[in-house]
Amino acid sequence: MGGLLFGYDWVVIGGAKPFYECYFQINDSPSLQGWAMSSALIGCLLGAIVSGYLTDRIGRKIPLILSAILFSIAAIGTGAVDSFFWFVVFRLIGGLGIGLASALSPVYIAEIAPAHLRGRLVSINQLTIVVGILAAQIINYFIADKVPEGASNEFILSSWNGQVGWRWMFWAGAVPALLFFGLSFLLPESPRYLLKTGNEIKAKSVLRKLVGEQQATAEMIEISNSLHGPSSKIEWKELRSARIKPLLIIGIVLAVFQQWCGINVIFNYAEEIFTSAGYTVGEMLFNIVITGSVNLIFTIIAMRMVDSWGRRKLMLLGAAGLSLVYLFLGLSYYLELQGIVVLVFVLIAIAVYAMTLAPVTWVILSEIFPNKVRGAAMSIATTSLWIACFILTYTFPLLNNLLQASGTFWLYAFICLSGLLFIYSRLPETKGKSLEEIEKSYGIK
Repeated sequence: MGGLLFGYDWVVIGGAKPFYECYFQINDSPSLQGWAMSSALIGCLLGAIVSGYLTDRIGRKIPLILSAILFSIAAIGTGAVDSFFWFVVFRLIGGLGIGLASALSPVYIAEIAPAHLRGRLVSINQLTIVVGILAAQIINYFIADKVPEGASNEFILSSWNGQVGWRWMFWAGAVPALLFFGLSFLLPESPRYLLKTGNEIKAKSVLRKLVGEQQATAEMIEISNSLHGPSSKIEWKELRSARIKPLLIIGIVLAVFQQWCGINVIFNYAEEIFTSAGYTVGEMLFNIVITGSVNLIFTIIAMRMVDSWGRRKLMLLGAAGLSLVYLFLGLSYYLELQGIVVLVFVLIAIAVYAMTLAPVTWVILSEIFPNKVRGAAMSIATTSLWIACFILTYTFPLLNNLLQASGTFWLYAFICLSGLLFIYSRLPETKGKSLEEIEKSYGIK
């Protein structure tokens, strides 16, 4: 549910954009339009930053409940406001929920999942993000009344879309948000957090339910040994130690690479790409649904592969695949090719990303950090991801103006090639290992 709301809240604003802009009369203000779209990103950064503090102080369960509350408030409030100021305030609140959920959900899943299924189960988080994105696209498509070609701002403002329709797009998100809130109380606390805080009885009880009596005892010993090293107290300065710093660098680089691989450029180009492929403006929302469906299908494929192929192979495949796709996509723009050729390359890029970098990055981030600092380290990596997302979004129009479409895609091809070299040289395989075995393989004691 955290992933689903992450995806829904992130994308729903796109369908509401032409209608709330007329309602708040910001059509002629690019700065306010940009602020409306990007304000949630500030909340994402704040949510990711505080997630480490919260998970290390009060556990995984309570912050998950908090993120559900934030999603609920944002969904109801954003659709109810009559002023642009409060619209932005509730978007910021929704961003806080996204930031918390993006850091907490994969960590929680990794800490309760059996080693041989952890990759697949953490990938469920990415699957639900994609489902949330697709749900927002479909709901927006069905809520909005058909807008006549060339409709004026005055017409849109006076229409059902301009007065009420955009509100229902946000209100629809309250249903899964309230469901998430109710279901969160049924979650057990992470056994690794319980052991870290000395609550052995509850930790043993949770592990019994997850892996059975015999395996629970073995895991209790293994987890306890990983926590009682030179210092059982978590200190942020430990993240800078020679033992932890290399892992933190890997986590930050992979988080940044997941954004700078350029897939958001593909989505930014969606309207132009579909138009060049011969589609009308009236068919745009439906085509975006098709794009979301490709994203969903290949995310499901990734779930079947992450525990069999492994993390390293899929990450290498993703970096290499996107390098080649961007190379040919840039060449297509350079040669001024149009239509189905460009469209095919776009769908291949989305498929490659959905099958590799999108889910596998979250799997790796959730499992490479030691038990004692997992919450804090995940917070830093997730914060780095959102900063990278902001930089990518902000620099895209500048790069497009400076380098044109062909040069922009070639730049991202170079970034993907650099990511390929980093993954090949620095990232070991972690499939099939317990979180404590992964610590030992990195030399953490």
